[in-house]
Amino acid sequence: MMHPKKDIHDFMRPGVRVHLSGIGGVSMCPLAEVLQGMGLAVQGSDMNESASVEHLRSLGIHVDIGHNAENLRQCDLVIRTAAIHDDNPEIAGAIARGIPVYERAQAWGAIMRQYQNALCISGTHGKTTTTSMATHIFMAAQADPTVMIGGTLPLLHSGYRVGQGETIILESCEYCNSFLSFFPTVAVILNIEADHLDFFKDLADVEHSFRAFADLVPDEGFVVVNADDENTMNAVRGLRHPLFTFGLNKEADCTATNIAYHDGYPSFDIVIRSQLYAHVDLQVAGKHNILNALAAAAGAYVLGIKGEAVGRGLREFHGAGRRFEHKGTFHGAEVYDDYAHHPGELHALLTTARALPYQRIICAFQPHTYTRTKALFHEFVEELRLPDVTILAEIFAAREKNDIGISSQDLANEIPGAVYCSTLQEVADKLEEIAQPGDLILTVGAGDIYRAGEDLIRRG
Repeated sequence: MMHPKKDIHDFMRPGVRVHLSGIGGVSMCPLAEVLQGMGLAVQGSDMNESASVEHLRSLGIHVDIGHNAENLRQCDLVIRTAAIHDDNPEIAGAIARGIPVYERAQAWGAIMRQYQNALCISGTHGKTTTTSMATHIFMAAQADPTVMIGGTLPLLHSGYRVGQGETIILESCEYCNSFLSFFPTVAVILNIEADHLDFFKDLADVEHSFRAFADLVPDEGFVVVNADDENTMNAVRGLRHPLFTFGLNKEADCTATNIAYHDGYPSFDIVIRSQLYAHVDLQVAGKHNILNALAAAAGAYVLGIKGEAVGRGLREFHGAGRRFEHKGTFHGAEVYDDYAHHPGELHALLTTARALPYQRIICAFQPHTYTRTKALFHEFVEELRLPDVTILAEIFAAREKNDIGISSQDLANEIPGAVYCSTLQEVADKLEEIAQPGDLILTVGAGDIYRAGEDLIRRG
């Protein structure tokens, strides 16, 4: 990784020429739009044609297909995605010419400094859902926010929007300490668990990263944390900045009372420091979503959003893409997809599913990365014993190579009745074989397991 001597913030002005390597990516495409809106001359490259690339071209942004040093032209700086390394021809070309190269997170951090409010939502689990909830709230309040979400939100028809208001809302990821390049005025920590152990050494290392994130908040800002989560409270213990807490803990600043469930969907009152703030009727199931809603509401409260907008915004939220997303029906069985890829997320998903009125829970799970599967092997086994039927697809490699010789077959060997499938077609075949009316079929994982569910539905 390069460490340019010049602060990227110095480039955030009209007329500067910026090249984005990997411009069609999920957070690079909105970055290009935001930078163009700030008056920079934006260009970029991507490996493939896509809807994102076509969209950017419709805005007058030049996009080359393929990576080549000649694509840089006379740019003043280069911004790259995490997937693009120093041996990429554009990065190597920039280094040879003395053009500074920055990471995507650094660019978003610089952009945040242009906004009065930067609401940054972090945590091991629930970031996308909570960021989506916050977006619904601020849209209901007509605050016209700029938004960056790590998933698709139906309200936006994408994972981002470029607004003209004073607030930017960002999903903030701890992996490779990327969120430490941000400038939050409100830092939300939903929860902390041991994850990304290909980068972090252990839980203590993860907690240290989140503490550093909280410490970025200026004196006039807010650190919003989950009072119910022991690891989070450990991470921020002794922090110089006052905390604003949320949770079902009665001592929390923001809590839920009068909780009732209707077909698995919770309704409750949000009470802040003994005062009623909002009434909420959630359209997403599960106790974990009460906590997500409290976190989003707490972030809205400290930024002056009225409770009426919180209740209305949350009532209109029906979930983000790949977060308990209904995909269709197959022979009387309902098929849903979820991004859960950590044991804690699996536990929240599967316990929520058990509370819903289905005959059987069938879970087709695709582990994500070899290192995570090995590090959390026993925790995965415990959670994957919860469904009535567990089907295991092979591990999704993502950025890794299988140097440790682990397979989903190893998980299946520890789970009574579990079925191992080496391909997604085998997963779809097995689901077709066993599906019955009244079943809830879940395709689960951060890779491409959703394709098995889509295949199944097409067979119906």
